[in-house]
Formats: sequence, C-alpha cells, structure tokens
Amino acid sequence: MTERRNPNTALADAIAEAGCTYESLAREVRTVAAEAGEKLHTSRSAVHSWVAGGTPSGQTRSYIAEALTRRMKRKVTLTEIGLGCAGIGDALGPDPLASATDLGRFVMLRRREFLNAAFATAAVSLPLAYDHEAIAATLRAAECGASVGPEEVGTIGQLTETFRSADDRLGGGHGLTTVTAYLTDTVVPMLAGRFRTDSTRRSAFGAAATLACLVGWKHHDLGREGAAQRYYLLGFQLACESDPHGHGAWMMRAMTHQALDLGHPGSCVDLADEALRCASGKVDRRTEALLLVTCARAYGAGGQGEKAAASLLKAEDAMLADNDQVPSYAAASGPVSATVASHTGKTLTEMNDHRAAEKHYRAALKGRVPGAYQRVHGLTMVNLGKSVAAQHRHEEAVALWTRSLDFMDGVTSDRNRKEITAIQSTAAGYRRRRVPGAEALAQRAADLLRTQR
Repeated sequence: MTERRNPNTALADAIAEAGCTYESLAREVRTVAAEAGEKLHTSRSAVHSWVAGGTPSGQTRSYIAEALTRRMKRKVTLTEIGLGCAGIGDALGPDPLASATDLGRFVMLRRREFLNAAFATAAVSLPLAYDHEAIAATLRAAECGASVGPEEVGTIGQLTETFRSADDRLGGGHGLTTVTAYLTDTVVPMLAGRFRTDSTRRSAFGAAATLACLVGWKHHDLGREGAAQRYYLLGFQLACESDPHGHGAWMMRAMTHQALDLGHPGSCVDLADEALRCASGKVDRRTEALLLVTCARAYGAGGQGEKAAASLLKAEDAMLADNDQVPSYAAASGPVSATVASHTGKTLTEMNDHRAAEKHYRAALKGRVPGAYQRVHGLTMVNLGKSVAAQHRHEEAVALWTRSLDFMDGVTSDRNRKEITAIQSTAAGYRRRRVPGAEALAQRAADLLRTQR
C-alpha cells in the first residue's frame, strides 16, 4: 500500500461511530473478503495504517465499507470513509445505491464542492457504454432486509407527484432538502430490500428513478449543473433496473436536454439518437414523439437543419396517435402536445425560423394550465416574447415579457432569475428607443430581482 499525506479522519470517525476496535474491524474485513472468495490477512496494524493515511489495495476498500455497514446497520459508502470520491469518473459505478447515499449526504450537508460542481461534457456519453445487466446482477445479489410490496412502491409515486407539483408551482429551490432526504433515507434503503415479485422490483426502481430525476431537475433549475448531472446519471442507473429500453431512454433524454440548455449540442446528438433507438417500438407513440423532438432539438442546435426538420415531422405524426397510454415517467413532463410544441419552438428558434417558433410557443401555452405549470408557463412566455421581438414587434414583446413576470414572482428558480436579468437588460435598451411599456418593464424586472436575492 502507498502512503497518503494526511490521516483519514473520515475513516477514524466511522470506526468510532461503529464502536469497534481495530482488531474487530480487521476480523470483519477478513470475513467479508472470504465471502467474496478472497483470502486476506488483514490485521490490527493494517487498520491503523489506513487511519494514518494509507490506501488499501485491491478490493479491500469495498470490504471495509461493507464491514462497517454491517456494524452500523446502515449503508456506509467509500466516500463517507474517505476511500472514494464523488467525481464524475465514479458516476456510473457498480453500486448506485451507495452513490445515492453519498449524493444525498452531500446535499443535506450542503457540501460546496458538490453543489458548485461544474457540468462535465465528457459524462454526457457515459450511458452509451453502460452495462446495466452487470449492475443488476450485483444489486440482486445484495438484496436483504424487509420485504417490499406494491403498497410501499405506490406511496413513492404518490409523494413524488406531490413534490413535482410543488416544484412546478414554486421552483426548484422549494423543498429540495425534503425531497432529497426522502430519496436518501426512505427510498434507497427500500431498494435494498427483498421484493415479493419481479414486477414490484421493477416498479420500485422505476419510482426511485423518477424521484432521482426530479431531484436532478431541481438542481438544474437552481443552476447547480454538476449536481443535476450526477442525479440524472443516478436516475439513469435506477431506470435501467426498471425498464432499460423505455425508462432508460427517458433518462438519456433528460441528460440531452440539460446539455442542450447549457449550449453543448455536440456532446448530446449521439445520446439523443441512442435514446430513440433504445425506445423505438418498445414505448407508446406519444412517448416516442417526445424522444423524436429531443433529437430534433439536438440536430437543430448542432446545425443539422434537414435532420431536425425531418425529426419534427416524425414527432408530429407520433404525437397524433390515439389511445396511447403514456408511462408515468413521461407523463410527469406534462401534456405531451404542449411539451412537443415547446421543444419544437426551441428547435425552430435555433434554426432562426422565428415566425414558426412563435406559432408553436403559443400552442404550448394553450396546452398547459398556468396554475399547475407556473414556472414553465412563465419561461414559455419569455421564449414567445423573444420570437416576437426577433420579428421586430417590440411593443408586443414588452407586453409578453410583462405578463411572464407575473408567473415568475414567488418562484425560486435560477433559470427564472437569468431570464428576468435578460429582460431587464433588453427593456433598458428599449427604453432608450422609447418603446412603449419598456420603462415599466425594466422597473418591474429590477424589483423582482431584488426580492429573489
């Protein structure tokens, strides 16, 4: 083993919490290793060396974490004991439940290095090489604890819908810690239990994936893009345990949209294509429409106009399918027709077809009830104003942006804040050009920004 500079205080704290001696921990590590088919000669002095800063070799790190897990009767992760990290390189690791535990702890302890982590373009392609079957085998082998039935799984879905509804009305900053704690402390331990049927197991992991996606979305809405990306990747792993074709593709869609929103189209075209390929013929046509319009957005942002236009036409055809039951993970995005219209508008905006984009933004607004979709209604109205302004109808744009601020008031969202700042800047320019209503708009935006600090 190689020496590290600093003592591993995290490991020392965990051993103290477990209430075990170095000798008893060494014995437990040997037992865990033997169960895995490896014979170790771990001694008291080895544990002392690790606490002093030494690095365990091979799989010993995992054996230590498992030994402490058994002692404390809760999940102990490599990150918690200072023998792992939460970097993107470990994002699709062999134990998504341990990853979920770490991520939840980082959020609830407000770990700055996690909350302020940057978006990693290299991580966008990670799902393309993911081996979900190997992870599934590992998770099944580790199942233990209480029996889990459909009643418990149903409760996850009900509470997630409550959290999502509040998020739509009040923004990503509302209830983030509560949602995270529920995922970390209640749902993740449930996933390690014994399931009465395989169908229940798939439903449980699907419900957990939807909840993880919501947590990722809330971070995205707050501008915490690295944290959002980690939760999306976690949601992808959990979704693959439920339905690697449909739900897994849906999580790839979420990651694609994040990359597009951040201006990284080159890193997500392959991901959007793979999501559509995985789901094609295995999901309903309306869900397929949502995946097709995601491809269109990726193509449009990447300068592939012809492919974007073709995908938009296919999305419209798929959306018109009758009597298709949309799965719960896709239904969470709201009315399919409104979502397709909104992303069609964004695609056409990228292609500089502002007149057509305006038509689709208006359709999106009609398709959503403002009270239930407070934040998205305001943001769509902002986009509509931009398309109108691009057609030199500046007074009309001012009126639209003024209305959009009504929907943004009281919503805790970094995306809202950025749009309000842009509106204030544009309104200041309009004021100098004496566009009617511009002065009042600039003042309203400034007032709203002050209340959101």
